[in-house]
Amino acid sequence: MGRIVVGVDGSEHSIEALRFALAESRARQGTVEAIITWSYPATADAYGGVGFGGLDPQMFVDSARQTLERAIEDATADPDERAAVVRTISEGGAGHVLVEASRGAELLVVGSRGHGGFAGLLLGSVSNQCVHHAHCPVTVIRAESH
Repeated sequence: MGRIVVGVDGSEHSIEALRFALAESRARQGTVEAIITWSYPATADAYGGVGFGGLDPQMFVDSARQTLERAIEDATADPDERAAVVRTISEGGAGHVLVEASRGAELLVVGSRGHGGFAGLLLGSVSNQCVHHAHCPVTVIRAESH
C-alpha cells in the first residue's frame, strides 16, 4: 500500500492528474496526498525595495484550501474517496515542494501544465522540474481537449 502524491493548482490539468491519482490508488490500494502550494507575491516599493505589502498569509492559505477542496470535489463524486484524500497546503514553490514530497512516495502525479507559464508549452516548469528531480516515478497527465 503506497502513497501517491499529486500536485493540484485548480487547473484542468491538475484535476485530471488528481483523477488519475485516485484511480491509481484504487488499483494499488494506496493513499492519495493532494498538495497545493502558495507563496507571498513580492511587491516593489517606490524606493526599489521588495516587500509583501502587509498581506495576511492566512488569506493565501485559505484561498489554497478552497482551491484544493474544489479540485477534490471536481475529481470525484464519491464522498468516501474525497474524505480519504490527504490534504497538504505548503508554502513555497510548487516544483520544490512536490519534489520533496516525492521522497518515500510510490508515485508522483502532475498535470502537464498548470495556471502559470505559457499556454503553448507542452510541459510546464513544475512538471519539468518534477520529471527531472523527483525521488520516485512521475506520471505527467495532459488534460483532455474540449
